[in-house]
Amino acid sequence: MATNTMSALPIPNCFRRHSNCSLPLRFNPNPDNSASSLTGNSLSIRPANLYCRVPKHRRSTVATVLLSLPTMKQRESAASEKVPKWSARAIKSFAMAELEARKLKYPNTGTEALLTGILVEGTSLAAKFLRENGIMLFKVREEIVKLLGKSDMYFFSPEHPPLTEPAQRALDWAVDTKLKSGESGEITTTHLLLGIWSEKESAGHKIMATFGFDDGKAKELAKNMDKDIVLRFK
Repeated sequence: MATNTMSALPIPNCFRRHSNCSLPLRFNPNPDNSASSLTGNSLSIRPANLYCRVPKHRRSTVATVLLSLPTMKQRESAASEKVPKWSARAIKSFAMAELEARKLKYPNTGTEALLTGILVEGTSLAAKFLRENGIMLFKVREEIVKLLGKSDMYFFSPEHPPLTEPAQRALDWAVDTKLKSGESGEITTTHLLLGIWSEKESAGHKIMATFGFDDGKAKELAKNMDKDIVLRFK
């Protein structure tokens, strides 16, 4: 004889605890599956737009598609066709820099975040050059905390942490250098890295110097400034 056992069916604790990510439990009086004939009713669990119910600070970060970087030169000449474009690797490095700033719970994207962004992206000539000279991502992260300290654990960075003044000048340096060169093509990640190095008092410059980067290496890197593809040899 069929009995209704739904009143005795336990509700998992995970549904009870997380009120911000609740899953509504609905009973289906007319189930289609054959297994329901044993209980008389079936339990239907339907997510009610889970993404909208998750607190903003707990959501997985969705990569923002950027077409350019926030530089003064490009804002002043937005309508000009002469303003060079940023390479895809440089744009991705900048997006990763914002994520790194948020991971550290910093209110701004500084030159140190731009440096880690280049390393996180990892496929550019600039990133390869850094690694070859012993400047590794995990070491840079440790040095950032030593230099700037940890942020308040209860602080949440904005979705797009605004640039510090040195970081803004680093980006503008990259654009100006590209324009002065007269070379065609895009502004590369190497331009971005050398822009960081040009800010002598910035955290990014100090961290690079800590690991042995100097003006000689900057000149060596500048020789391939307009290239943004890592060559892989078999």
